[in-house]
Amino acid sequence: MAVKIDKKIKGYSVITADDKAREAAAAAPAAQARDDAQDSNIVHMHERIERPDVLIGSTYKIKSPLVEHAFYVTINDIVLNAGTEHELRRPFEIFINSKSMEHFQWIVALTRIMSAVFRKGGDVTFIVDEMKAVFDPKGGYFKAGGVYMPSLVAELGSIVEDHMKSIGLLHDPEMSAHQRALIAEKRKQFEERSKKNTDAVAAAPAKREEDVEVTGEGTSFPPSATMCHKCSTKALVIMDGCQTCLNCGYSKCG
Repeated sequence: MAVKIDKKIKGYSVITADDKAREAAAAAPAAQARDDAQDSNIVHMHERIERPDVLIGSTYKIKSPLVEHAFYVTINDIVLNAGTEHELRRPFEIFINSKSMEHFQWIVALTRIMSAVFRKGGDVTFIVDEMKAVFDPKGGYFKAGGVYMPSLVAELGSIVEDHMKSIGLLHDPEMSAHQRALIAEKRKQFEERSKKNTDAVAAAPAKREEDVEVTGEGTSFPPSATMCHKCSTKALVIMDGCQTCLNCGYSKCG
């Protein structure tokens, strides 16, 4: 683009790479100061944050065969930096209510410790793995959907995990397109094979009803499936002499 100069040129200079470097160096402290000022206004979770008058909460229901009455788990979240690009939602406290008074004291202790961990800040996702690793010496159970729970505490950990996923604190590893296609193919093969064996299935209706009851209502996996040790779901079937999971795609044959 041509620029017409009406005035007399009295002098000129050529901008070199060194001149540009000096200008960038002079502008860097100002930019860094702006970034530092912006970062200093970001509120992070720590134990000195006071509880707001209103918190956002979610309530989950646990109906375990290990206890007579259901458990109702309420997790309240605090919203940090509301209305900004740094807005975060983090768990702040947890409550568990139930008519089962035989578990009252350890439930109160557990919820107080968990709430203290939430308020401490930092990475609190470790609590999920710790709780899900608790096993009941009397044995676990299958909840609806065929997912195995080794203990009541483990199911509490599973609920905390689901809640953290819902607020973006945890993320599920995404399956690749190849893995999804493989699972769909295995499901189709198993369904086709099951149609050919309808006579054999009808010959043992009592066994089928028992398996459905153990697996849980609403499950989409075959009643004869066993538990997959990788995803803890009752979705492991034998296909072509090889154990294959119809939920996560795990195969014992590789």
